[in-house]
Formats: sequence, C-alpha cells, structure tokens
Amino acid sequence: MAELRLGDVIDDWCVKCRRLTNHSIVSIVDGTVAKVRCRTCYHDHDYRHEEPPPSRKDLKKQALFDEVLANMHPDAGLPAEDAGGGAEDTAGVPEDTAAAPEEPAQEESAPEPERPTVRKKHSRKARSNA
Repeated sequence: MAELRLGDVIDDWCVKCRRLTNHSIVSIVDGTVAKVRCRTCYHDHDYRHEEPPPSRKDLKKQALFDEVLANMHPDAGLPAEDAGGGAEDTAGVPEDTAAAPEEPAQEESAPEPERPTVRKKHSRKARSNA
C-alpha cells in the first residue's frame, strides 16, 4: 500500500453519522493517520481504524460484570476440600482478615422510585356543568 498523505480518502467510522463513510485525512502523526474529516457531514474526529465504538449496553454489561468480580469472595468458587484451610491458604493474607468469620451479606432494599402523579383530564363539558 502506498504511503498515506494529507487529503487522501480512506474509510472510517463516523461518530456523527454513525456509519462507515469516506473520510479525508486531516492529520498524520509519526506516519500514521491521527485525525480525519467525514466527507458526508464534514465532522473532524480521531481516526478509529474503521471500528464502531462499543454500544452503551455493552459498556453497562461490562461495568456490572467488573463490579460482580470485585465483590466476589476469593474462596467462593473453591470446592469444600480446598477451602478447608491449611497454612498455605492464609500465607499472603494478614492474620486479622484470615481468621475473621464471614458475615452474612445483608440485603438493603432500595426504596422504589416515586411515580409521577397522573391527573385525569376532564372534558370541557364536564367543567362547565359543575
């Protein structure tokens, strides 16, 4: 492939159009494309290597998964024989945390969000008769 120059046309994912479109090279840093301009909407953005950004749904799933992993107890997945506790099980753990009994997790019930009050609309006839 020939060396890319300013103004050359390449394909890239446009964040404004939300699709793969033709782009003009606007900036090159160290021989690689840095910024491009969409030839459809003329929006300048970083070169994304033709990859769409992850969806918000995927980002939420990943954040929830990371949270579950962070809260997971390290011995929770071990069979009963391995979790039985020998000298090597508590070698890297401070004494006060290794000997502390596990407390059952208490579920905190979150209050339900308040629903907006829905008012019944009356017809004009009903108001004038009253």
